[in-house]
Amino acid sequence: MSDPLLDRRTAVLALSGAALTLLAATPVKPSVWSSAVSSSSIGAFVIGNPDAKVRLVEYFSYTCHICADFAKAGSVPLKTQYVDRGLVLFEYRNLVRDPVDMTAALLARCGGASAFARNHQAIFANFPALIAKIQKATDAQKRSWFEGTTGERARKIAADTGLTALMRARGYTAAQIDAALDSEVAQAELTGMTNIGLGADRVEGTPTFFINGRNAGVTAWPALKSKLDLALKAS
Repeated sequence: MSDPLLDRRTAVLALSGAALTLLAATPVKPSVWSSAVSSSSIGAFVIGNPDAKVRLVEYFSYTCHICADFAKAGSVPLKTQYVDRGLVLFEYRNLVRDPVDMTAALLARCGGASAFARNHQAIFANFPALIAKIQKATDAQKRSWFEGTTGERARKIAADTGLTALMRARGYTAAQIDAALDSEVAQAELTGMTNIGLGADRVEGTPTFFINGRNAGVTAWPALKSKLDLALKAS
């Protein structure tokens, strides 16, 4: 004869196990889609709902003042009104223009994918100070920016332009900063991304935006917002 109490315990355990299996198999939707961050096949960071009907790609440079203007005016509304709501999937692509840009791009990757967007914003928020330090650099300093390996050059540039101090203030250690600057994988990804932009995507300047694979032909936030709204209506 079976034990009723044992039978009930067995049934409860079986139901609990089934529930856990169901929970494990069901993807959890983030509270805001901007917390969903991944890397694309070319090493770019992708933020948002992977099933969004509108995909936005930005080619940008950390030494481009128009890119800095866009980051100041457009980053918050793009995040809160479109990415967080799952309407737009946003991909950040570097178009590296110079050694300072490469240095900043490598440092933006400190902390991995989850930290990228905050580092990106901090670097662009520091744009006026960065440009001022570049302009004040001596000829000897600038010559040293082209000597040695990419990592060695980047360490000199980061120290001379205040980028090292910026990242230290953000809580990164010297070892983390050096590891980011020395990463040959990241250096190759950034160079490859730039070559794709200049070659396959025919990018002629920064910022350049693509909406669902088509060049949006705009650089400022208000115009881009209008293009996104049209794309959403058409989707």
